[in-house]
Amino acid sequence: MAENLGIISDEVEALRHAFRLPGMTVIQFGFDGSPANPHLVHNHRRRDLVYSGTHDNDTTLGWHLSLDNHTRGYVDHYLGNSADPMPWPVIRAGFQSVCQLAMFPMQDFLGLDGGSRFNTPGTTSGNWAWTLDWSLCADGLSARIHELARLYGRLP
Repeated sequence: MAENLGIISDEVEALRHAFRLPGMTVIQFGFDGSPANPHLVHNHRRRDLVYSGTHDNDTTLGWHLSLDNHTRGYVDHYLGNSADPMPWPVIRAGFQSVCQLAMFPMQDFLGLDGGSRFNTPGTTSGNWAWTLDWSLCADGLSARIHELARLYGRLP
């Protein structure tokens, strides 16, 4: 897999394609208003990987809460105005993606806000300190994840 996030030249993409390396799509990056944004689920490609966010992003709930009202409305509309609380609409969208692999930080499965972020780029303290508190894993969480994996054909 090649991290093709940020400003990537045509030459780098050509090299990635020549070596048949999958790239990354990050759902949180999709909402700049362009329907052609490659991070929007309808633009995903089978050979790539999809993430709700990366170790350098806020949790999906923290990200959603930080959006301005217009962008938050766009995100919610794009994701079908789900009755499920955030981050589950993003998680479901990741499972629905045609990308060959879908990955989600545990903080998203637990519905945690920005206080549980892994890393804030450009800072020197407070990073990489989050650890899983098993008591936060609600009854039925694994069954919910399993059902999404089954429903969207992601079980082995």
